[in-house]
Amino acid sequence: MKVVILAAGFGTRLGTTLPKCLVRVDDERTILDIQIESLKHLIDDIYIVVGFKKEMIMEYYPELTFIYNPLFFATNTAKSLYLAVKKLDDDVLWLNGDVVFEPKLMEYILSHTEGSFMAVTMGNVDEEAVKFKVDEHGFISAVSKELTNALGEAVGINFVKREELKLLVDGLARCNDNDYFEKGIEYAIENGLKIKPLDISEFFCTEIDFEEDLRRAKEALKKINE
Repeated sequence: MKVVILAAGFGTRLGTTLPKCLVRVDDERTILDIQIESLKHLIDDIYIVVGFKKEMIMEYYPELTFIYNPLFFATNTAKSLYLAVKKLDDDVLWLNGDVVFEPKLMEYILSHTEGSFMAVTMGNVDEEAVKFKVDEHGFISAVSKELTNALGEAVGINFVKREELKLLVDGLARCNDNDYFEKGIEYAIENGLKIKPLDISEFFCTEIDFEEDLRRAKEALKKINE
C-alpha cells in the first residue's frame, strides 16, 4: 500500500502563514504529526504532495518522499493527487493534509482495505461540505459540494484497490485545474469504479478550514487523550 497526503495548498481561510499541515493542534504535534503517527508502520511508503512553502514541510519530515506540484497556486487537489498516483501500481490510501482525527480511526480504516472506499460521516451536513449519494447497490454514485438530499459527508480519507487505480488515474486526468479530486472519483465511477462509503461516524475526524475547526479539534483530542 502507498499513502498519499495532499499538502500543496495555501490554507488561507485559516489565517496562517504556514502550510496548513504544519499548524499545531497541541503543544507538541502538528496536523501532519498526527497523520504520520497513525501511519508510522507505513513510513517508507508515504508520499506528500507539496507546493506552498514546500521547503518547510520537507525539512520537517526529511525521511518521507515528496512530490512537487509546481502549479500549486493555480490548481486544486485533483491535479495534486494525479501527480502522485499516475505512476503507482499499488493499493492507494490518500488523505487531505488538513484532516485531524483520533488515533483509533486509522486503525479502523486500515482494517477495511478489502475493497475501495470513501470514509464518510452520516447525517445532515452544512452547505460547504463534500457530500455523497449511493446507488441501489450501496456504492457511491455521486460526490460533490453541490449535492442535495445527500446521505452525509466525505471526510477527505479514501482508498482505492490496485486493480481499480487506473480508473481513478484516468478520471483525475480528465479534471480541470480547479477541480477537487472528488470530480475525478465521479469520472472514475462513470467508467466502472466501485467505491463504497465507510461510515466512521463513531470517531472524531474533521478537516481544518477555519480557526473554529482548529479550536474544536484541540478540545476534542484533549478529551480523547485524557
